[in-house]
Amino acid sequence: MDFTRLTLSEVSRNFGRRRALTRVSLACEAGEVVGLLGPNGAGKSTLIAILATLLAPTSGDVRYGDHVAAVGGAALRARIGLLAHDLHLYPELTAGENLEFFARLYGVANSRARVATALERAGLAQRRTDIVSGFSRGMRQRLALERALLHDPRLVLLDEPFTGLDDAATRTLIDRLRELKARGCILLVATHDLETVEGLLDRVAMLRDGRLVEIAERGGSLRERYRMSVKERGMRNEERVKSNE
Repeated sequence: MDFTRLTLSEVSRNFGRRRALTRVSLACEAGEVVGLLGPNGAGKSTLIAILATLLAPTSGDVRYGDHVAAVGGAALRARIGLLAHDLHLYPELTAGENLEFFARLYGVANSRARVATALERAGLAQRRTDIVSGFSRGMRQRLALERALLHDPRLVLLDEPFTGLDDAATRTLIDRLRELKARGCILLVATHDLETVEGLLDRVAMLRDGRLVEIAERGGSLRERYRMSVKERGMRNEERVKSNE
């Protein structure tokens, strides 16, 4: 199963009485890097979990090409790579054992060579037999990224991928994402590191209070435009409250 377009139509997600997402519509194409911005609690992680098929939307529709998650099943999930806050690594295993386990789970062909290449990309070839519990956050982050990419996914979902990375590792990750873009992956990157990703993103989607809102197209750097959009949204909310008083 493969696809070259991701489409969200009126996606909402409730947790009891709390609505985490409200009627989010978005389309992403192969070879595109889309930044998912918004303050903490805006719904970014919930949206990524839905796209990864870990959560089902309360209403609305997510399509991977012509497929939906309920029908695509395991074949669809095999085309999705996820780097979340939970890095999905086993701390009691070595770096090599972690990647070997996931390579078998994904059914990766020539897994031994693929794992060796992944460890090289992560800068951890010399730490292959070291237990992951002794790794720094940055080392675990690099290992988890390669774990998410072992099976050559079409859709790559990254939730704060720069956490714990130093400058050199950050530059390496940016180069890696550009390589994935050139290969035709669909990349959705949730991040607060706006200066880091400004030259990487093709488009920006911004969530606030679970809703997709516009971000200013002009007005300086991505950080400045983000702040302007947050400020304008806050002012409109204040005006709405006053008008209802």
